[in-house]
Amino acid sequence: MLVLITSFYTSCKKDLGNYTYHPVAEPLISGITDVNFSALIGDSLIIKPTVKFEGADPIKDLDFEWRILILEELREAVYTGYPLKMLYNLGTGERASTLTVTDKRNGLKYKFKFKVTGTTQFSKGTLVLSSVNGASKLSFIKPDDVTVLADIYQTLNGKSLPSNPIQLYYSKPLPYQVLTKEEYWLLCNDPANQSVVVDANTFLKKTNFSDQFFLPPATIVPGYLEPFLGQVQMGTVPAGVINSKLYVGVQTTAPFAPDYGKFGNEQNGDYLLSKYFTHGSNFFFGFDTKAKAFVVFGGDGTFLGTKYESPTVPVFDPRNVGMSNLIFMQTNEVGGNYAFFQEPDGVVYELGFNYDLNGNDKSFDPVFKRVFVGATLVNADTKWVKNNLNVFYFSSNDKIYRYNPTNQDLRVLDAALAGKKVSMLKISSDDNSLTVGVDGAILTLDVAVGKNGNITKTINGIPGAPVDIIFRK
Repeated sequence: MLVLITSFYTSCKKDLGNYTYHPVAEPLISGITDVNFSALIGDSLIIKPTVKFEGADPIKDLDFEWRILILEELREAVYTGYPLKMLYNLGTGERASTLTVTDKRNGLKYKFKFKVTGTTQFSKGTLVLSSVNGASKLSFIKPDDVTVLADIYQTLNGKSLPSNPIQLYYSKPLPYQVLTKEEYWLLCNDPANQSVVVDANTFLKKTNFSDQFFLPPATIVPGYLEPFLGQVQMGTVPAGVINSKLYVGVQTTAPFAPDYGKFGNEQNGDYLLSKYFTHGSNFFFGFDTKAKAFVVFGGDGTFLGTKYESPTVPVFDPRNVGMSNLIFMQTNEVGGNYAFFQEPDGVVYELGFNYDLNGNDKSFDPVFKRVFVGATLVNADTKWVKNNLNVFYFSSNDKIYRYNPTNQDLRVLDAALAGKKVSMLKISSDDNSLTVGVDGAILTLDVAVGKNGNITKTINGIPGAPVDIIFRK
């Protein structure tokens, strides 16, 4: 009975506990979450987010720890204190980072994710490959579009590039290729010297282009390369024409492996491929100068030749067009394709055709063969580009012409080039501007709807005649 009475008494005793709780004040950190901070290598990086801490002293009561992930070295750079102040030397590229704020009064931790992107003075701007009587020059135009660092490769590396420049190729990693480096391939047709590969952020030579091959050919004559995913895509897997053969970079290793994207053997077959090729959704399409035929490759690069259906009595025979000098072709998958051939007597023929090469039942449909209305304007140095609407631009000495094959409309653009021969043509992705190279300068022409190619910008100071250009924003 005594035990029961005691239990009843204690169970009914008033609970004197404190049920009036107040949540712990959290530090409010603004100006850092999901922010990407740009850091110039060799310069100070200061990150000073706004800190508010009700009822406490942020500096006295909080600890700040900053961690910047250096994935290629499998480590983190760790800094403490507020704000973060450092001389940035962690390399180029985007790096995942974390700020951990610790309340020293109770041990609670708060984490804030952000990014740091290392840059150099060359991370943004325009790169120009040019020729001075065959000697290759690499120059850099700063983002102000005024300052030109001419012949920057010679300045930084203390040696000249191979002669006869052909193309600038930008090997730019995809977002998931975090352990790979950005590179420029400076492709030249110099039998005595190899083309070179430079770091995209320093322009310092990394290696020779031959190292892009598992077993490099005895001679390497570049035709044209583009990223495997297409002209406007990124990626370290290249595809293109070298030594008149199709090459496709390997994709069987991890995307960050050193061998990812390297060239194996050429795509076997009895053909000599023109540099004007198209990489479609599931095919490669080009012109075989040996057989004088339009040819097809599988999506993996397997040579299929002329394994496609075509009319019994075609307007022209795609398996033997009778001409080998293809001077320009840039096709697409939706139809309305054109190819331009020049005969030894100077006559230029324009061939129109459609094709369907994605499925098993591949077909090629010739539409017309006619003399190009601008044939007399075409010369050995003529440059060509095509916009997304199948409108062509081509040069004739110091003039640039617009050609619409739908109605064969041909007209000269307004740009006055003062007798300077056009050495390069590039069309913008939105079709609104044309970038033109002439000796010593880069010009921008307005070719938007209703415009006829008036010059809107001129950048002088380029050594020689521009051959290729890359805009890096």
